[in-house]
Amino acid sequence: MRLMFQDEARFGRISDTRYCWCRRPFRPRVKAMATQQYSYAYGAVSPMDGRFDSLMLPHVNAECMQVFLDGVAQRYPNDNILMVLDGAGWHKSNALTLPGNLKLHFLPPYSPEPNPVEHLWDELREKHFHNRVFDSIDALENHLVDALRAMGQNTERVASITCWPWIINSISNAN
Repeated sequence: MRLMFQDEARFGRISDTRYCWCRRPFRPRVKAMATQQYSYAYGAVSPMDGRFDSLMLPHVNAECMQVFLDGVAQRYPNDNILMVLDGAGWHKSNALTLPGNLKLHFLPPYSPEPNPVEHLWDELREKHFHNRVFDSIDALENHLVDALRAMGQNTERVASITCWPWIINSISNAN
């Protein structure tokens, strides 16, 4: 069995301005932008081994969710996947056809805290997107793909962020 947690995040051409260090007497200059263009990252993490599967898609809806779920199920054809996710409308859509090796389990309403993927989105925004301005949506999407790929390749880092004691205990007590 593979326990996975899933979530989506919106990334757009809105810069995240944060404090930064600079030698005195200089003051740092940081560009800011607020443009209404977005892309969405779908992610699922397996905390026990730090595997992070992600896909950038143009919308959050049942059709894109189906593409993501099918991709995850194909990556782990020999595993029975229990995917924990929030109760967004497209997660519960009747239009979804679940792959045979994947079951969904929903978190209680208004409780994103138990989902470790939320912390991966925070990590991505902090390490790859703060104080950045993108000239185009294509530039943002290229940067997002690179950031998602880098995170997916660093399984130790992903596990250190997402493998919480209660997750370990729930897996070890289930056997």
